[in-house]
Amino acid sequence: MGQGLWRVARNQQLQQEYGEQWDMGANPGQHCQGADIYQLLRARRGKEQHGFIDLEMLPPELSITILSYLNATDLCLASCVWQDLGHDEYLWQGLCKSTWGHCSIYNRRLPYGFSYRRLYMMLDEGSLTFNAYHQEGISYFMSKGILVDHPKELAKFIFCTRTLNWKMLRVYLDERRDVLDELVTLHNFSNQFLPNALRDFFRHIHAPEERGEYLETLITKFSHRFCACNPALVREVGLSPDAVYVLCYSLILLSIDLTSPHVKNKMSKREFIRNTRRAAQNISEDFVGHLYDNIYLIGHVAA
Repeated sequence: MGQGLWRVARNQQLQQEYGEQWDMGANPGQHCQGADIYQLLRARRGKEQHGFIDLEMLPPELSITILSYLNATDLCLASCVWQDLGHDEYLWQGLCKSTWGHCSIYNRRLPYGFSYRRLYMMLDEGSLTFNAYHQEGISYFMSKGILVDHPKELAKFIFCTRTLNWKMLRVYLDERRDVLDELVTLHNFSNQFLPNALRDFFRHIHAPEERGEYLETLITKFSHRFCACNPALVREVGLSPDAVYVLCYSLILLSIDLTSPHVKNKMSKREFIRNTRRAAQNISEDFVGHLYDNIYLIGHVAA
C-alpha cells in the first residue's frame, strides 16, 4: 500500500515537472495525465543530456585543469571541439616536460611564435626515429635545436626520458662512453641498500643479456658511484669499489639462481654467504645474509 502511494506521488511530481513539455509535444486530444512513467523519464533524460556543460563556459583555469589530465592524442581530439583550449601552450608544455623531462631547448630563450605543440610533435618523431636508428634519432634532435652535442646534456635527456627503446639505448651508450659516464653520475644512491640501488641503476641503464665487457664496465662504474654516495657505509661495513664489484656479480648470479625455472636446486642462504665471503672476506656475515634475504623476497636485481 505504501509503495503504491509513493509511485502515485512520484508520477504526479514528474507530470508537474514535464507536463508542459509533454503537452506541447503531444497530439491533439491527448492529455498529460495519460502519459506513463517511462515516457516521462525519457523526457527527463533528454533534458539532462541537453544540460551538458561546455568547457568554454567555465572559468579558463578550471577548463585547463580538466584538460590537463588528457594525453596528447586525447588533447588533439579535444581541440577539434574546443580549439582555443586544445591549443593552449600551458597544456602542451606540461605534456612535453612530463614525457621528456630535460631538453636543451627548455633552458633557452624561446623565439617569438614558438609552439610547445609543435615541439611535442618533433620530440615524438625524434623518439620514434631513435627507437629505429639511434644515431639518426640523436641527429634529428640536434638538427631541430632540441639537444646540444654535449655529454651532460645528452645524459640528462636520457635520464629523464622514458620513451626511448632500451635496446637502442644500450647500443648508443656502448658507443658513447662519455655519455655513459655522465649518466652514472646522475644517480644518487645515498642511503640505499645495495640490491635496491642496483635495481634502480639497471632501471635506467639496462643490463646486457650476456656477460661481457659492457656489463663489466657498468658494474665497475656503479661500484665507484655507490661508494662515493655512501661514505659512511664504506667506513662502517668496510666496503670498497672492488668489494661492491664482487657483491654485484654475486647478486646477479643469485638472482638468476633463485628466479630461473631451469635451476631446480636453489642456492641456500648458507651457501651464498660462504661463497660470497670467499671472494669478499672483509664483509660481515650478517650483511651478506641481508643481501640474500633481499633477493629472495623482492626478486631479480636486473629484471
